[in-house]
Amino acid sequence: MTPVPPPAAELSADQARRIALRAQGFLGAPDRRAGVPGVLRHLGAVQLDTISVLARSHELIPYARLGAVGRRTVEDAYWSAGRSFEYWSHAACILPVEEWPHFAFRRRAYRSRPHWHHDLPDGAYDTVIKQLRTEGPLTATELGGAKNGGEWWDWSASKVAVERALMYGEVVCTERRSWKRVYDLAERALPDAVLHDDLDDRECLRRLVALAGRSLGVGTRADIADYHRLKGEQFDAVVADSGLVPVTVEGWAKPAWADPAALASEPRGRHRTTLLSPFDSLIWERARTERIFGFTHRLEAYVPKPKRIHGYFAMPLLAGGKLQGRVDPAREGTTLVARQVSLAGRKAVAPMAEALVEAASWVGCTDVRLERVDAPELREPLAQEIGRALN
Repeated sequence: MTPVPPPAAELSADQARRIALRAQGFLGAPDRRAGVPGVLRHLGAVQLDTISVLARSHELIPYARLGAVGRRTVEDAYWSAGRSFEYWSHAACILPVEEWPHFAFRRRAYRSRPHWHHDLPDGAYDTVIKQLRTEGPLTATELGGAKNGGEWWDWSASKVAVERALMYGEVVCTERRSWKRVYDLAERALPDAVLHDDLDDRECLRRLVALAGRSLGVGTRADIADYHRLKGEQFDAVVADSGLVPVTVEGWAKPAWADPAALASEPRGRHRTTLLSPFDSLIWERARTERIFGFTHRLEAYVPKPKRIHGYFAMPLLAGGKLQGRVDPAREGTTLVARQVSLAGRKAVAPMAEALVEAASWVGCTDVRLERVDAPELREPLAQEIGRALN
């Protein structure tokens, strides 16, 4: 690792928490004029996932920051008018279109890989590109079928080819239809100003580290590298030129860096009260979430049911700038079902009720039903608060 220069500032744990909240769009008045595109630009990446409980995760991200924004508005903001593209960042993510040049290093790496998990027949790649050129935009089904008939990753040759073209940057996803990607040629779908791989690897990494630092406000080496899934040594190579400044944070055992703009003013303003997607970038990195909020967050959707502690899609409750509980939700018709609720204490009852009722209204539910509450003595107070909020 590169030696860390003397810190530019010493931050209390509370200051670091509030800087992180502001950087992620949870502190201060929401920027409604910028809307969903503004949230995407501010965060730099919004993770995609197939799971849909209240809504898909990419819808929950702007909802958590802006409130009850229309779900159609969310979809249009992500995939219309060349505003964004899908690519591998922290995971499969929607990214602002301005960041296309910064991922040239990753596209080059994919192009140079000597092998893939799927074999591809000779000519299949060129056939897909030709078909998109003459007929596109198209789904994998329209390109010849997405699967060979097997389970999971038993992709057809056309699906393998178009996904490979997506990795190479020759193809982009322009929209989603029933969660299926619609592919088109990058040269046709992206603005000319960004459609290039001119930046060398070092410059790509420098810009991504700077952007990750801005989106986090303050973070350790692991925090900042993890934002776009960079390697620690990649972070080390460019951090000195990224514009981020070293800081120390009370209670953090490792060195940290901050965005200078985040240090320029004290974070102030109202805190959002909301439920968070388990895939929200505020809580992406488990060690960071524990360090900042003293809260252990783990997605249990892929954990066998008998071994789950908090539920299939437990959504943390953000209230007063802290994580004060979680709920595993479901929908039954027009009822939002709180299958399992855990609360940090009595003070979290009213915020949880508020968050549940707001979420219910957003997804078109008119009622909220409580099932299990981990602290039985809080069940009746929570039910009463929910009743008041509904009425």
